[in-house]
Amino acid sequence: MTPTAATTPATPTPLGEGGRPAPIAPLSYAIFLLARAHRAYAAELLRQHGLHPGQELLLMQLLERDHQTQAELLDTAGLDHSTLSKSLQRMQVAGLLTRQPSAQDRRAMVVSLTAKGHRMREPLTQMWNTLEEKTLRGVEPGRADALVRSLNGVRQAIVNRARQDGTPDLQRRR
Repeated sequence: MTPTAATTPATPTPLGEGGRPAPIAPLSYAIFLLARAHRAYAAELLRQHGLHPGQELLLMQLLERDHQTQAELLDTAGLDHSTLSKSLQRMQVAGLLTRQPSAQDRRAMVVSLTAKGHRMREPLTQMWNTLEEKTLRGVEPGRADALVRSLNGVRQAIVNRARQDGTPDLQRRR
């Protein structure tokens, strides 16, 4: 007589961190949990400066090179058009930047930092340093460079595989 589902004893599911069932793909699950925790902590740090996630990246791009067109920001920010537009509107209302039609092409909008936007350089630098310090607390001393190389390798492998499969650009956020 062959065992059936009804007569075969259930194999216990191994437990992972926190007593939850262990995931089928432990590396992917660990990356998911890391990304979620990192993003949540970064969002909390950004809220202390009146920013939403992603806005700091736009500010940093403008602090590096002010007076960019929205199209240039779109190309470098990795955001879709509607997300970029909404972020820029919020940042304009907050007094961090202005948007004016380009003198060369009236259809293009030039994004420029205000004095308040320029004053964000130091708080953003401190925020990123705090995030980095807290992130590295769980990493053995001297292992941070190897971890960064490994994570970049994993990311690049995923991006390359997606390109081979014809998946849209994974570098651009949706």
